[in-house]
Amino acid sequence: MARETKTLTVVHCTKYDEELPALDRPPFPGPLGQRIFENVSKLAYKEWNAYQTTLINHYGLNMADPRANDFIFQQMEAFFFGGDQLSPIAGAPAGKGAAPARK
Repeated sequence: MARETKTLTVVHCTKYDEELPALDRPPFPGPLGQRIFENVSKLAYKEWNAYQTTLINHYGLNMADPRANDFIFQQMEAFFFGGDQLSPIAGAPAGKGAAPARK
């Protein structure tokens, strides 16, 4: 059975407070994915992907750990919609949150 998705060409991006090109489809299933699809531009989502990578590397997150996923989703909501504060990473020494190197 085919699944219909609403196609948008532009959205009023909550991150930039202006009309910008929309994502092609929701980035993942569920209410948050739909909210992002309807309110976040491609540009803002691309920036989120880079920021998410920084968070994962800085804090040494294991994305198989449900707590890491919860943290990333909380940070995603804060990044796009304000909400709770983003976790600080600017100015922190590089590698302090990363997992120890293998010997």
